[in-house]
Amino acid sequence: MANHVVDQTREGLEASQRVAVLRLARVLRNRGGHDELTPTLFSALGAIRRQGPLTLGELAAVERVQPPSMTRIVARLEGAGLIAREVDRTDRRVVRVQLSARGDELINQVRHRKDVALAAALDQLDHAEMAALQDALPVLGRLAELVP
Repeated sequence: MANHVVDQTREGLEASQRVAVLRLARVLRNRGGHDELTPTLFSALGAIRRQGPLTLGELAAVERVQPPSMTRIVARLEGAGLIAREVDRTDRRVVRVQLSARGDELINQVRHRKDVALAAALDQLDHAEMAALQDALPVLGRLAELVP
């Protein structure tokens, strides 16, 4: 009997979790105010920042897109002056992309706008809601690691 109650709760939790997380992500993405970049371009830019200089193949794997798509993404980011290509010193056939100063600045600006929007929302939560959110953060992080 207890497992049946857990299963019903879990079904509702899956949908509620998905909706809440996607909604929050969409709201924050919209508050970022980066009109010049699509979410796909911004995601690739963020991956380059997190992972350091990457080959196009490595970046395509990280972003889970096909190499021809990544070639177009990198061309747009490079055209906007947000990344630069760097030839490997030991193997000149290998080219890596790295963040430019302008790309780094753009990421900082977008993240700051998102942080300000999120801080304003957090200020509206009461103590119990803040405590519940704090308790949920490790679980949400773990959940993000488990989703294939």
